Amino acid sequence: MHFTGPQSPPLAPPREGAVAAAQVPVPTPTAAVAAPALPAPVLPTPAAPARAAELRTRDRVARTVLEHGPVTAADVACELGITAAAVRRHLDALEADGLVQAREARSAAPRGRGRPARAYVLTDAGHASMTTAYDDLAASAMAFLAEQLGPEAVEAFAARRVGELEQRYAPVVQSAGEDVDARTEALAQALAEDGYAASARPVRGPAGDVGTQLCQGHCPVQHVAARFPQLCDAETEVFSRLLGVHVQRLATLARGAHVCTTHVPARATTGTAQTGSTTTTQSSTTASSTSSTPRTPDGRNAR
Repeated sequence: MHFTGPQSPPLAPPREGAVAAAQVPVPTPTAAVAAPALPAPVLPTPAAPARAAELRTRDRVARTVLEHGPVTAADVACELGITAAAVRRHLDALEADGLVQAREARSAAPRGRGRPARAYVLTDAGHASMTTAYDDLAASAMAFLAEQLGPEAVEAFAARRVGELEQRYAPVVQSAGEDVDARTEALAQALAEDGYAASARPVRGPAGDVGTQLCQGHCPVQHVAARFPQLCDAETEVFSRLLGVHVQRLATLARGAHVCTTHVPARATTGTAQTGSTTTTQSSTTASSTSSTPRTPDGRNAR
C-alpha cells in the first residue's frame, strides 16, 4: 500500500495582467552626465606683439645696412630715428645669425680714445635672405640658352633686359637736366624704387677727379650674374648711355663685393651724341672691351 503525506493545495494561476514582483526592474539612481568642457580661448600673450615689433625693427635695420653699408650703428640710428643702443642690439643679433659682418669704419678725422667705430655690411647669407627662390631656375635657363644657341644669345638677352630698364629710366634721368651729378641722383632714386637699394655719393675718383659713386646694395640677379657677367656688362653700358659719360664699374655683388659700385665722373670723358631726345655715349671702348673678353662655351668669362 502506498501512502503519501499531506499535500499543499495547488497554486492558483496568476490573474491576467498581473506581473510578478521579482520581474519588475528596480530603477537605480544614476549620476547626471556633465557636458564636455569647452577649451579655454587662446589669448595672445603680451609678448607676442612686442616680438613682432622687434622683428620688424630688425628687418628695417638689416635693410638700412643693405642700402647704406658700410654703415655704423650711429648712422643707422639716425636714419631710423631710434636709439643707437637699440640698433647695436639688433646688429649683434644679425651678426650672430651670420647676416651682417662688421669692419673698422674708415674716417678722415683723427680717432680718439676708446674702441674704433664698427661699420656693418651684409654678408652673402644676408643678401641671400633677401633674394627670391628663382635664382637656380633662372641660372639653369640661362645655361640652357647658352648651350643651345651660344654665348651670343646670352649677351642678346642681357642687352634686351637692361634695354627695358633704359626705356623706363630715360625720362626720369632726362628730367634732371644736364648736370651729371643730378642725373646720377635721379638714376639712383629710380633704381631704389625698383628694389636695388641704390644711392649716390660724391667721392674722389681713382684718377683724383671728383665724381659720384653710384652704389647698389641689392641685385635681384646677383647669383645669376655670378655665372653670367654679361648681365653686369650690359647694365654698365646702359648707365653710360643714360648719364652721358663713360662710367667705370669698380665692384659688383656678383663678384663678392658687399655692394655694386659704379664711378661716374663729374665731366664727360668721351664724346656724346644726341639721338632724338636721348643723350647717348660713344661707348665703343666699353663695347670693345666687353666683346673681346674671352668666354667659355656657356657664356661665362674665361678668366
